[in-house]
Amino acid sequence: MNRSLILPFAVLLGFIFNPWCNTIVIIVPYLIFTILLLNFTAVNIRKLRLLRMTGMNISLLLFQILVSLGGYIAVKSIWGNDIIAEGVLIAVLCPVAASSVVISCLLGANRETVTAHVILGNLMVAVVAPIFFSFIGIQQDMPFLDSFWLILKRVSPIIAFPFFTALLLQIFLPSVNDFISRFKSWTLHLWALALAITLGQTINFIFVHGKENVSSIVVLGVVSIFICGIQFGLGKLIGKRYGDIIAGGQMLGQKNSALGIWMANIYLNPLSSVSIALYSIWQNLFNSWQLYRFEKKNKL
Repeated sequence: MNRSLILPFAVLLGFIFNPWCNTIVIIVPYLIFTILLLNFTAVNIRKLRLLRMTGMNISLLLFQILVSLGGYIAVKSIWGNDIIAEGVLIAVLCPVAASSVVISCLLGANRETVTAHVILGNLMVAVVAPIFFSFIGIQQDMPFLDSFWLILKRVSPIIAFPFFTALLLQIFLPSVNDFISRFKSWTLHLWALALAITLGQTINFIFVHGKENVSSIVVLGVVSIFICGIQFGLGKLIGKRYGDIIAGGQMLGQKNSALGIWMANIYLNPLSSVSIALYSIWQNLFNSWQLYRFEKKNKL
């Protein structure tokens, strides 16, 4: 199948088979683990500058922190709608997706740059999100450390386990590392499967629980398109300033929707997860268009 059609096909599968996605969603963390392991084995982890944040890292992370909170406050102040305000918050704050490495590299971005930001971006949200949720949402009584630990437990295994597995392989079993890295082309298909399952689960939630909130769902859909366009566009402008347009766009625009949906369901009004679920559709349709243009330009 043409690579530019894989992601729309995954969206379609999630829509068609949504009633069954709840039963198999448990495999999604394992899929993401595999995606990251394949990616980490393809880079020299010891050369990743995780402790040296670049101007692009700082700019993108500050945007997520400030605009997510500012957007929430603005929407709640102007319209007084908690669901829409929380939808804006989660669509901006949601960290960069592990699959951003897959798409970014297919489009020609620097693998090391995006890989380092995936780690930094997810860890940033693990720290900042509990602070926000201490005064926003339905878990305001939860102690900060409990909230922090809950999110960190959700983030760190997916990021840390493949990271340290690949690091140990590169140090002690480099031949095994090289063998595994040969399969990095599988990451796009693995991500498409994870996407189909995650979207199917949320689509099923919308069908079951959204009947009485059609207007909110429509507004969240419009908001998610707007936020998606802003983040990809601004990310590309920031990336251009630092010499990697594609990396900037993907690192700000492509979201870890599975984590965002989970955070919305645990800490916010569950219906607010519709914004990041629909955002995932728009981001993957946009990525498919980017892949189509790239393949057409390069006649792949």
